[in-house]
Parts: sequence; structure tokens; C-alpha cells
Amino acid sequence: MEDQEALGFEHMGLDPRLLQAVTDLGWSRPTLIQEKAIPLALEGKDLLARARTGSGKTAAYAIPMLQSLLHKKAELARQAQAMIQQLAAYCARDVRVANVSAAEDSASQRAVLMEKPDVVVGTPSRVLSHLQQNSLKLRDSLELLVVDEADLLFSFGFEDELKSLLCHLPRIYQAFLMSATFNDDVQTLKELVLHNPVTLKLQESQLPGPDQLQQFQVVCETEEDKFLLLYALLKLSLIRGKALLFVNTLERGYRLRLFLEQFSIPSCVLNGELPLRSRCHIISQFNQGLYDCVIATDAEILGSQVKGKRRGRGSKGDKASDPESGVARGIDFHHVSAVLNFDLPPTAEAYVHRAGRTARANNPGIVLTFVLPAEQPSLGKIEDLLSGEGEAPILLPYQFQMEEIENFRYRCRDAMRSVTKQAIREARLKEIKEELLHSEKLKTYFEDNPRDLQLLRHDLPLHPAVVKPHLGHVPDYLVPAALRGLVHPRKKRRKMPFSKKAKKVKAQNPLRDFKHRGKKTKPAAKPS
Repeated sequence: MEDQEALGFEHMGLDPRLLQAVTDLGWSRPTLIQEKAIPLALEGKDLLARARTGSGKTAAYAIPMLQSLLHKKAELARQAQAMIQQLAAYCARDVRVANVSAAEDSASQRAVLMEKPDVVVGTPSRVLSHLQQNSLKLRDSLELLVVDEADLLFSFGFEDELKSLLCHLPRIYQAFLMSATFNDDVQTLKELVLHNPVTLKLQESQLPGPDQLQQFQVVCETEEDKFLLLYALLKLSLIRGKALLFVNTLERGYRLRLFLEQFSIPSCVLNGELPLRSRCHIISQFNQGLYDCVIATDAEILGSQVKGKRRGRGSKGDKASDPESGVARGIDFHHVSAVLNFDLPPTAEAYVHRAGRTARANNPGIVLTFVLPAEQPSLGKIEDLLSGEGEAPILLPYQFQMEEIENFRYRCRDAMRSVTKQAIREARLKEIKEELLHSEKLKTYFEDNPRDLQLLRHDLPLHPAVVKPHLGHVPDYLVPAALRGLVHPRKKRRKMPFSKKAKKVKAQNPLRDFKHRGKKTKPAAKPS
């Protein structure tokens, strides 16, 4: 399609309340996908749009959706979670939104759906479940269907649910497909969902440019070198700010957490076996800056990476993978400074979605990929797909002298020996038990005391392996000479907010038994 003259938000004919919300968010001009998609959406066109992760796709469908609702019924709607809640800040009273993504709250969701909300957000399986229970009816009321992250839905295992869901829809409705890539699954969805759509295939790279996103690779000769390098980067604070560490299996995730625990480096594992409430809480506290390091797999960020209808065929180390496990897809990680690919991504698509967690909006970011010599051909294929023929490599060599950190190798070996398979199994089981207890037993307590929820930590030491206290301290003579005085090794765990209250809350932990201590009675006076 021909290029249109660049439009600002103020020239799109949007409701003043939406313009005010956009201004409050600090958006002076629309992104490319927003500039192209919003005017077409407001004309009632179906859209098939490809734009990179973090390019503003959510607002590209949220703004015209809200504008359409305001125009048709002089009311407002907000949609996909936080983004649309912000956009609807000035008219939230006029629109009701139901989020039916969580499988744990079916009863409360049915009650909300009975009130006939304007917008319903959910995975295909959850929406279909409510349609089959007649708690949601769309045949006579649906006006707009949005399929976000369209390139991933079938790989999550949602193909059957989505096709069944379409049978419950009216013949005529407006539809948007929003995707980071155009693959065969998106083409299939296009034929199923859209009616004579306008296709927006923006000419942009899949990731931000080098001025915003720096991408590096570092060749580690052995698996031990990977652990050694990660230890040095984190313990010497060479990586500043919040970091996401990616591994390929949950077993690897817990191995990494227990390894870092040996050096008093706190971290959390985003584990699909944990209750949904716990996973959301981990991400929420990470966004608030209470944790600096979260370990995740592609299954947690992208959902179960299976193809077609083969649901639940995860790797042996990832039995927890399921279509609902990709909780992180529904919640953005905020202000991630660095993404560390401790394990090489299995595909170029996985690399893009991992890297897309940082350098979002206009914030800078770094991606560092650890690669073993045997993995270099696989990394080369990923790089070729990302950069295209004839273009310069986008993954620059990470200039790090491994000999500078040789003094730490014996510590690294000590820690690796302590993290046995038995310790990993015990840690995994222990965390699941504790989080289930927190999630269920404390649900009512935290509803009544929301501030105390901040005091619930997810990065506390698991201690299934023997922890040697001296490893948590880095003496000056071990710090590389070139870095002395420039780096500040991590010390104690960050204190929680409301620390004065923490002690009181600990004493009133509703899960612990307590003994009533009444006033001591004075001994009876002896008769004279």
C-alpha cells in the first residue's frame, strides 16, 4: 500500500480523553505501526500487521478499539491489561473489562461475565471454556476480535481451541491480527479470521538498532567457563541494573539459581510448575526493582514451544510446560538492562523474543549470548536470519579477557560441585511446596493486608546444597587488577520496603504456630 502522510495522534480524530491519556504516557508521536495501523483500523479495516516486539503493537489495536467503543456508545473500554488501563485512565468508569486468563478463578470470572463487560481478555482455551459453559455469548454481540502474538498461538498448542472458538462468533466482525513475525501459522490464522484485510508489513528490523540495543556473543571454551563468566559479571557488578537469564530447561534454571546462591547472589526462577499467582507476583516484584535477576526458559516467556497439535511434549527437564505457562507473555518485564543467553536459543525466533525483553520503547539494552565452540554453527544460522545476506554481523564479539578472572575458578568449581542433581530436585520440590502454601493459605490474608504482600520474597535461599559462607565475600586480591576501585562486588541482599514493619509482620506470620503468653501470675503469699 502507498505511504500516507505521517500523522500525529492529534490528527487521527481521537477522543480528547484518549489524547490526554496518550500525552500522560509521554508519547509525543506514534510509532511506525501505530501511525500506519490506527487510521486503517478506524476505517473499519481488518488488519494483518507485522512489527517487531516492543514496537507498540498493543497500543496500535488498543487505541482504535477504545475509540470505536467511545464513538458507538459514548462509553469507554480498556483492554489488554496494563496498557489499555493506562489509555483508559480518563474514562475507565464507562467501560467494564473482564480478564479471564487465569484458570484458577473460573467462579469469579463467571460472575464478572454476567455483568456483560465491554472487553474480554483471555487465552483461546479460557475464552472457549466460558463459551461452552454459556457464561459468555459472542454470536450476537462481538464487534471486534483481536488476536495478539498471532505467530505464537499455534505453537502454544491453541490451534484446536481457536478453531472451535470461531464457531461461536458472528459472521461479520472486525478483526486484528498482531504479530512480531509472519510465518505459516499467521497465514493460516489470516484465512480463518480475517475478511479482505489490509496487510501492514513494516520495513524495519526485528530488533532495535545498535544505537539502542547492543548485541554481543562470547565464546566459552567449556561449560565451566560459562558459569565462571556469569559469576564474574554478576558478583563484580559488571552487569548493572535488572537482568533476565535464559536457559533451555527448568533443571538448568535451578542449577543456575543454586550456583548463584553459593555466592549470595539472589535470583528467582520463573517456573511453570508454580501457581499462576506466584509467577505473576515474581514478575510484578521484579518490575518494582525488588529482584535484579530472574532466570527463565523460553516456555515461560513464549509459552510451550511445541508445534501444531503436539501439546505437552516438552523436554524432559520441562514437564511443567503447558499453554497457560507462558505467564510472562501477558505481563511486560519493565526496564530490563540486560538479557543473558546462558544457553543458546534454539531458534532465531526464540532469540528475537528473548532479546525483545530489553531495549523496549526508547530504553537502551544489552544482549549477551554465551556460546560453546560446538554451538557456533547454530549461532551463525541465527545471525544470518537476523542480519540478512551481505549485511554486517549484528552479534559483536564481547571483549572479555577470561584470564583476568582465573583467580575465581577454584571458587566456581567448589560451587558447581555442591549443586548436585539431588540438590536440584530438592530445591524444585521445596519451592513448589512453599509457593503453593503462600498462594493458597495467604490469599485471604493478603487480600486484607495488601501492603504485606511486598514482604513475601521469592528469592530467599533454598539451601538444599551446602553453602560455604566464605564464597559470598570477594577479597580485594581476587579482583582483577584492571577492575580494582572500579567495581563494587555485590554484598547483602537488598532490603525490602517497609522494613520497619517487616519484623512485626514476621512475628504475625499467619502460617506459624504461636503460643499464647499471658501475664505471669504472682506466687501466692505464704501465710505468716
